[in-house]
Amino acid sequence: MRPALFAFAMTTLLAACATFPEVDAAQARLASTGPAPQLVPIEGLIAQASPGRASQAASDALAGRAANLRARAAAMRGPVHSPATRARLAAAIAAYPSKFN
Repeated sequence: MRPALFAFAMTTLLAACATFPEVDAAQARLASTGPAPQLVPIEGLIAQASPGRASQAASDALAGRAANLRARAAAMRGPVHSPATRARLAAAIAAYPSKFN
């Protein structure tokens, strides 16, 4: 067990020392795009937002999706097993009480 653990640790350490050209190229590309975006307080952004941008069609589509999700959730609230399966499971549990208590 120890030799396998040692081999795994050494492989992990060696992989951590490797260079990845794709990562280096991505970092160089990000550095050349200019300064990082400025962080601004959220309150100013919220004040600029105008309510009611969604169209009636988008609102209706969203309401329809919500209704479908509610219907699916209601269908999942029922019993998981049929009465026959529940009876078979109860019989198996009663036949072997020491295993299930």
